[in-house]
Amino acid sequence: MASTDTTPVQDTGSVEAGLDALDAQVTGRPPFRQTFREKIFPPLVATAVVLVIWQALISFDIVTDPTKLPSPGDVAAEFKDAWLEGKLLGYIWTSVERGLLGFLLALAIGTPLGLVVARVKFIRAAIGPVLSGLQSLPSVAWVPPAVLWLGLNNSMMYAVILLGAVPSIANGLVSGIDQVPPLFLRAGRTMGATGWKGAWHIVLPASLPGYLAGLKQGWAFSWRSLMAAEIIASSPDLGIGLGALLENGRNASSMPMIFEAIFLILFVGIAVDLLVFSPLERRVLRSRGLLVKS
Repeated sequence: MASTDTTPVQDTGSVEAGLDALDAQVTGRPPFRQTFREKIFPPLVATAVVLVIWQALISFDIVTDPTKLPSPGDVAAEFKDAWLEGKLLGYIWTSVERGLLGFLLALAIGTPLGLVVARVKFIRAAIGPVLSGLQSLPSVAWVPPAVLWLGLNNSMMYAVILLGAVPSIANGLVSGIDQVPPLFLRAGRTMGATGWKGAWHIVLPASLPGYLAGLKQGWAFSWRSLMAAEIIASSPDLGIGLGALLENGRNASSMPMIFEAIFLILFVGIAVDLLVFSPLERRVLRSRGLLVKS
């Protein structure tokens, strides 16, 4: 009799040990060597390959017109001159400041708008299709009316950003709320979480993956809208951001300056994604057991 009682205890201990090992596997931080091999090294290789091919097109006279394709050295010299003149960081900060502030304003407007659209059937039927239509409308279309309404100033820039980003944020939240299991909502109502209290404690946390996708798309629309506004509505009073730098390069027929602006625009977009949205996305997925580290 005594020997038969020990088997369940051993099995329980094995199960607990297995669960502990699984938890450790999910929450453990990978070593830097693995992170470098999987996340850092591939982009470095891709960048090196692009630079080699780019330089080969120039060195082997495949592209001989520098007004069509400048050499990597010419673009690097353009970066160097802007840095030595103390203008490079100014170009970046002028656009980044506008983009981040406009995105925060869009976040403050799009989040409650998405909640209302998702939870009130009449409002959803009334303006839901309008939000989807606005999301598909190119942001550049808002620049001419915004200039006529508000003039050449920062308010015009923020208006274009809002019109481009708010529909994406609101639609992302609506999509996330639509995917919330009804059981969560019934459990919340049972515990007294109704109205805005239920939205804050139940709906928003449960819809976070879709909401985060909407935020990423909202930032992309914010950045694209801002670049369109800076290119079309450039003015000395607005300073020189990255879009204005791109337009200045076109006016001066300077391909190195154009490539400088393009690379800086790409750099900011990639940096915001890697430093802000990718960590948030990994944290959300990991908290839901959807991201397992090997």
